[in-house]
Amino acid sequence: MIKRIICQRLLLVTALLGSLHATDLFAEEVAALDSSQEKQNDEKQPDEIELRRPQGKPLKYELPPIDPNKVAPPTAEVRRESLPVPDRWRIMEGLGIKQNNWDPYNQNVLKADKPFEPFKKWGEDWFLNLGAISDSLIEARQLPTAVGAQSSGGAGAIDIFGQGRQSTLNQNVIFSAAIIKGDTTFKPPDYEFRLVAALNANRTQVEEVRAINIDPRRGKIRNDSHMAIQELFFDKHLRNVSDNYDFDSLRVGIQPFISDFRGFVFQDNALGVRLFGTRDNNRWQYNAAWFRRIEKDTNSGLNDITQALRRDDTLMFNVFRQDFPVPGHTLQLSLMHNINREGDQTYYNNNGFLERPAVMGDTRGHDYRVTYLGASGDGHFGRWNLSTSFYVAIGRDNYHPLAQQGTQIEAGFAAVELSRDFSWMRIRATAIAATGDKDPFDDRETGFDAIMENPQIAGADTSFWIRQAVPLIGGGNVVLSGRNGLLASLRSSKEQGQSNFVNPGLTLLGFGADFDITPQLRVIGNISKLDFVDTSSLEVLRNQGRIDTDIGIDISAALQYRPYMTQNIVLNASMAALLPGKGFKQLYNADDGKTQYSLLLNLLMSF
Repeated sequence: MIKRIICQRLLLVTALLGSLHATDLFAEEVAALDSSQEKQNDEKQPDEIELRRPQGKPLKYELPPIDPNKVAPPTAEVRRESLPVPDRWRIMEGLGIKQNNWDPYNQNVLKADKPFEPFKKWGEDWFLNLGAISDSLIEARQLPTAVGAQSSGGAGAIDIFGQGRQSTLNQNVIFSAAIIKGDTTFKPPDYEFRLVAALNANRTQVEEVRAINIDPRRGKIRNDSHMAIQELFFDKHLRNVSDNYDFDSLRVGIQPFISDFRGFVFQDNALGVRLFGTRDNNRWQYNAAWFRRIEKDTNSGLNDITQALRRDDTLMFNVFRQDFPVPGHTLQLSLMHNINREGDQTYYNNNGFLERPAVMGDTRGHDYRVTYLGASGDGHFGRWNLSTSFYVAIGRDNYHPLAQQGTQIEAGFAAVELSRDFSWMRIRATAIAATGDKDPFDDRETGFDAIMENPQIAGADTSFWIRQAVPLIGGGNVVLSGRNGLLASLRSSKEQGQSNFVNPGLTLLGFGADFDITPQLRVIGNISKLDFVDTSSLEVLRNQGRIDTDIGIDISAALQYRPYMTQNIVLNASMAALLPGKGFKQLYNADDGKTQYSLLLNLLMSF
């Protein structure tokens, strides 16, 4: 019986395979077995049990209920049907996933995740990217402040140094809009039009008249506002140069640019033309650009396009090499040439103070040309993180108001930050050196200065020295260090003044640490020892005897809270103090022991 069943199944298999010859053979064998079986059945006894496999009901496949609202399954006779979608980016909508316009982290047409429907007349891959940032700041500080020259705020105020408590409220609202053509998942956009506008309102209060306005009748409180265009450019993708989407692109208009990883020499939103691209699967990157600086609003620091452009041009070229000399580290080489032709200008800021030429020496104007050669690195060697920058500045100043002659510019700068992560904390060590000028009257300027610095090192915004503008009282209308600046450059301001390479230079040695207490809360601490390199220029400007090089110790601490563990809402609170050294006390008559400080509360909300 079993042999008969096996033969029947083999017969079925061979029939399906189309082997007629094998079918005949198996058919004869099955017929013989049937005949033998019938003979055995005739001969078997009535009490014998027939062994036969039970035969059940054949299996039937039941189709699931048909939903008339869904597409019917395809059949062999009917052509396949499908639901149309506007484009491949909206496939998720067919599955019932809805969009929330206020959610920037999931698919959102306002964040360039899907093509923007009104732009479909131009093509299928036009996107819109909208953004908004609210930047709110409350700041209190103690700074060296001069008593008003024409008049003072109270009887008996005849000293040089007055009361230095100040406070500032500052609100920026920034709107951005970008129209982009091309899917940017694996390649740069084909076209991009971008606009960034900023609205600013600020209020500053001081204790001395003429500290915030040259007219003492304006009092001790200043309210101001400004509207700025920070970015307005057109970006064109010129070509792809490899299958990995290495490319060349051209960008024209008001655009941001940073010269190195930490913003030591140039970081600005300037009018320019920039050619940039990549090679070797993005291992090489390059920038070739020309920028002309835009005049800044005095009290907000934002662009002021209502004024004529500055006659200050920068030509630059830099190249990046990723994974050099080891994987995880990027090397950058930079060449920048700054041409300033503002020597015949007289420019006063919005508060009535003279910015160009700076009030120092014989206050004559001057032009200069400076070339910066730089090498920078950023990345890690194993578990050690390393960030470095080295610059040499060489050039020609046609006339310096202290030297009162044409001079050669020869200056240098170096910065190193070494850090290491230990689970939830990072420990940092920082060393910075900027050369100073030894003789203000010779034909060489050896104090390093930048074009437009915005350094992100040694605590940056939390540091007193970097955050605050410390005026050089009694030495002309210049600042010892600019707001959001590191260098002791003795210029009128970094936003509106000219570079000055006759300055005391600076050294900084510091340590810091970041502690991620929770995913939402970070604690930051920094301590830095600050010194001048050479105080000859300060002694000349102040007409003062020997001034010590010891500036003091900068101590700062900050809390950063991100309630949603993203950058959409960030609350920063910091406090910083400068414990004055001997040189600082000599400059500001600080023997009374007053500690210079700043307190800051900042709320950032981004969409």
